[in-house]
Amino acid sequence: MHFQGASANHLTFIYVSKACARVCDVGHGRAVHVHALRCGFGAHVFVSNALLHMYACCGDMVSARKVFDQMEERDLVSWNSLICGYSQCGGFREVLRLFDAMQVAKVTADAVTMVKVVLACNYLGESEFADRAAKYIEENHVVIDVYLGNTLIDMYGRRGLVELARQVFDRMHERNLVSWNAMIRGYAKAGDLTGAHRLFDEMPKRDVISWTSMITGYAQASNFAMAVKLFQEMMVANVKPDEVTVASVLSACAHLGSLDIGKAVHNYIIEHGVKIDTYVGNSLIDMYCKCGSVQKALELFKRMKEKDAVSWTSVISGLAVNGFANSALELFSGMLSERIKPTHGTFVGVLLACAHAGLVENGLAFFKSMEDVHGLTPEMKHYGCVVDLLSRSGNVDRAYEFITKMPISPDVVVWRILLSACKLHGNVVLAEIATKKLLELDPCNSGNYVLLSSTYASSHRWDDASNVRELMEETDVPKPFGWSTIESNGLPSHSAWDQIPVNPTNTMHPKKELGLS
Repeated sequence: MHFQGASANHLTFIYVSKACARVCDVGHGRAVHVHALRCGFGAHVFVSNALLHMYACCGDMVSARKVFDQMEERDLVSWNSLICGYSQCGGFREVLRLFDAMQVAKVTADAVTMVKVVLACNYLGESEFADRAAKYIEENHVVIDVYLGNTLIDMYGRRGLVELARQVFDRMHERNLVSWNAMIRGYAKAGDLTGAHRLFDEMPKRDVISWTSMITGYAQASNFAMAVKLFQEMMVANVKPDEVTVASVLSACAHLGSLDIGKAVHNYIIEHGVKIDTYVGNSLIDMYCKCGSVQKALELFKRMKEKDAVSWTSVISGLAVNGFANSALELFSGMLSERIKPTHGTFVGVLLACAHAGLVENGLAFFKSMEDVHGLTPEMKHYGCVVDLLSRSGNVDRAYEFITKMPISPDVVVWRILLSACKLHGNVVLAEIATKKLLELDPCNSGNYVLLSSTYASSHRWDDASNVRELMEETDVPKPFGWSTIESNGLPSHSAWDQIPVNPTNTMHPKKELGLS
């Protein structure tokens, strides 16, 4: 058109600019901009808006801002184009500044503006600004369409303000799957799984996100049996899970110790082609380790193409907890050889391995290397592991000395480890010291009295043991109840699961170390 000498009008530049924006061709877009200026359309508000939109879509926010600043006249589209551009490029702080500038310029925002403003608040954690934005929507009667409604529900849900989220949900004339899923996630985050499940049952249609939100919600609330049950129902509904779904249900299986169901999930993953990424691989390793199937966990670990620190930590901790101490330490050495930086969790596994194998000096050396070599400040759990390491080997006095030199105040777990060791090794003096500390920190725990009484009884100090029992009754400390657990196959079984049998004795007792070669 240009080469044939045909004259262009403002519509020409608008449509060509939009075409450049659609294909992200900023080079041709700049040429169009130059030609528009030469033809005298530089001050035309619609042409400027199209150019601004083009630059923003192409990620050239410097040029977009320059067009905006040079505009003699701006309308709502001008402001929204720049705001959307900054939002797309992650310039969330600038989005909020522009919204403030809009109000100074007395330009009333619409739903498009407010979606980007609320999203910016979510990313920046600006709760007060988000509340101001919500008030602005209310006071200026901004129409809450499905996109703004979903954004507000998500914003309130993230903050646990489920009642406000529900108010927005109920006011929406149009809802889509995103609306329902956001509301369910809000209920789950607030811990209201009854409300979440009620809404889930009312949904006209469900997708993988709907099911995953419910399964994850129950898993995070430690209702692992319900998480597994929902996953089974999901299979019957022929909804293919994603990586997040299977990771959540595997975590539930791990906590339940349900090896058979965990294996069924693993088989489903293989048969239905669910991607086994690092996240899912780590979940499988964790499940097999916690269910006592360490050999299977190790096989999976070896087959993983990409391993991260969580992968190494999961299998090291699994080996340590299940009694394969030497294998765990050998794997830790391999982790360092691969130049994978160990985490705090890694060292918990390493110290547990040393405690199980009685490798006191090795454990202390690993503990010292945390800060000296790897730059990790030991946490309470690491100090607890060292106290356990020393106590298990009979070095109760040394364990107490270690506690007294801790740079942080020991918690009840650390003192209870020491007290248990005192009972085992008959150290009454330190048992009394540990009990005194425990009664200061946790006076209502009957276990503290029982351990001290048992320590006295082990040393044939029957009067002292009796006195502790009487003190326990006088202080009205609740006595511990005896209880036990069984693994039940009460979870519904469907055709997709082929009547999964449940084995109540999943724990594997190691007879020898695992081969790592």
